[in-house]
Amino acid sequence: MINSVSPSQQRLRTLLEHYQKGRYDDAEEMAILITQEFPMDQFAWKILGVLFRKKSMKAEALNANQKAVKLVPQDAEAHNNLGATLYELGRLEEALDCYSQAISLKSDFAEAHNNLGATLYELGRLEEALDCYSQAIALKPGYAEAHSNLSSTLKELGRLEEAETSVLQAISLKSDFAEAHNNLGATLYELGRLEEALDCYSQAIALKPDYAEAYTNMALALSGMVFEKHNPDIQEIITSILDHKTYVRPVDISNATISLLKFEPSIKKVFKIHSASELRLSLQEIILDLSEVPLLLKLMSVSMLTDIELETILTDIRSGLLSSISEIKVSSKILRFQSALALQCFTNEYVYDHTDKEAMLLEELEVAVKESLLKGEQPSPHFILCLATYKPLYKYEWCDQLTVTADTEEVFIRQVIEPQQETLLKSDIPILQEITDKMSSKVRLQYEENPYPRWVNTGLPLNPSSIYEVTKKLELRIFDPKINDIENPKILIGGCGTGQHSISTAARFTRSEVLAVDLSLASLAYAKRKTQELGFRNVEYMHADILDLGKLDRKFDIVESVGVLHHMDDPMEGWKVLSDCLKPGGLMRIGLYSKLARQNIVKLREEISPSCIGLSDDSMKVFRREIIGSNKNHHKWILKINDFYSMSELRDLLFHVQEDQFTLPQIQYGLSELGLRFCGFGTSKIVQNFKLTNTGTDDPYDLDKWDVYEKTNPNIFIGMYQFWCQKEA
Repeated sequence: MINSVSPSQQRLRTLLEHYQKGRYDDAEEMAILITQEFPMDQFAWKILGVLFRKKSMKAEALNANQKAVKLVPQDAEAHNNLGATLYELGRLEEALDCYSQAISLKSDFAEAHNNLGATLYELGRLEEALDCYSQAIALKPGYAEAHSNLSSTLKELGRLEEAETSVLQAISLKSDFAEAHNNLGATLYELGRLEEALDCYSQAIALKPDYAEAYTNMALALSGMVFEKHNPDIQEIITSILDHKTYVRPVDISNATISLLKFEPSIKKVFKIHSASELRLSLQEIILDLSEVPLLLKLMSVSMLTDIELETILTDIRSGLLSSISEIKVSSKILRFQSALALQCFTNEYVYDHTDKEAMLLEELEVAVKESLLKGEQPSPHFILCLATYKPLYKYEWCDQLTVTADTEEVFIRQVIEPQQETLLKSDIPILQEITDKMSSKVRLQYEENPYPRWVNTGLPLNPSSIYEVTKKLELRIFDPKINDIENPKILIGGCGTGQHSISTAARFTRSEVLAVDLSLASLAYAKRKTQELGFRNVEYMHADILDLGKLDRKFDIVESVGVLHHMDDPMEGWKVLSDCLKPGGLMRIGLYSKLARQNIVKLREEISPSCIGLSDDSMKVFRREIIGSNKNHHKWILKINDFYSMSELRDLLFHVQEDQFTLPQIQYGLSELGLRFCGFGTSKIVQNFKLTNTGTDDPYDLDKWDVYEKTNPNIFIGMYQFWCQKEA
């Protein structure tokens, strides 16, 4: 029988004391008991609602807060709590109603004004959000959270100096406010004060070591950095960023990280020794010194190194290790460095060149390893890791006979186990139909030999967003707003490669279902392995040619194809097939090479054919060696392109079997022919720079103005034109 009498005041005071002193488990247990005995007691339901929110039990929190509101409709705090839960569930309009009700019941409720502002901010109603934050601050001048939120809104409105002032006020009120330090960093980044921004992100991370947003913001700032002094504290943070699998694409911060590492005393010493041609004389000492630089080893393990000087040193160290294989005094430090070097060479697909003498020594070393295994003896990890710096272990017929040790485990996983997993996964990938187009078959062969690109970690959005939120953040101009009503978008990726694109899209859109297709089974298997590794279940892979996608008989809300169409025999034909797969009013994201930006690359490609260089790895390395040793300006220029530093990306950059480039007038013509309307470029840095000289509201959506801008800034689209468009209804 349920007791209809209220719980004693002492019991309620005890419940409140548990909550206030952080004894949340005790508070939850007691609150549940009270609600069971006294279901009409509102206070216990309020406590439960807050506790469930803290544990991210959103459905339970919603139920508890709804009951608290129903039991005492005049309780402003209960309405505010319910609003907070609805906000976290993405039910923003309902949250607005709750906060508005709380304020109507208690006009001086500063927290409700602040929360109302946060909801309006998410809905893109920035001016209204400003009013709410200002009201919260007027009611509670020491409200640091409201000052910080006001700053974020001012930043979004482009009022950066005011944003800085506001967030500094928040920090002065609450010095340990990690979110405010992060917001200050974001504002300083927009102001171009990168060093100061990094300091702010570092402070945010020091206050909140698991602060994912601060890590990702720091990674964004690092992508444009060149360090000019030693900074060991930043080294530790970058190592933490690289330790995480989804904070950043390591290659995006490779240049910044290398510029920082070059101030590391032990690395400066190595450069000095190398320039004096004394590396071989100090090899053991050099390796021991380098093994004590965690950031260097981490970067070597997860990213190709985009620096010729460092590449030259590592190439010589690799050669030195091989030629003095029996003289090196093996230790855990030596093996740790060898492991990182083997992972680096595997990631860059053995782009480092080697001599005929090294080839002979490798044969001798492999014979020694085989003889050990025939005798039932395990070869030294030192030998195995040395071989793994020249060729992946899975290509040695004896690799399955190796006993894996702690020193070789990471290399064995990457060079044996993962390739074996990909081989098994190929048989599970459905095939739309056999690929028959001649050019598609040639392109497929290239990517079967070199799945593109090889990657370890990638950068993903911290939280999925609705279509509306994504387009708002990208500042796209949407012509048919019905696309914003789609809650479960069906997305097609035409040419997904090794999966970074498909996984990123799956992470970006809330409740999305992604179908990703590609010509290359090897690339698809790589993509599927990484998708499983990262725990994504909303991506389906299929082996298919874009030209055959009409046979799917499916329509999609969003279609994306980046870096693919320009490798087709007739790019417009492929673009039309993709457009036919798009629903009326649907969104499309396209990436195409710029003819203007790739002038130097075209010049280099023209040098390849007359010299009769084939497409073998050895031939590409010969040409690459010539470029590295050249003084020609367009050769020096290519050394700054990240794609130069791995075999698959080098092949894609200079040796691709088919490549077209485009101009913006050609793109404008293609959009018109296909009934697509230009919505904007999806690359924020480029758009921000464009706006400095093109200040009209409509300018970012005018391809004629972009054409003029590109001719003045010919390298602006060196990465590619990446733009969004919408199909006419």
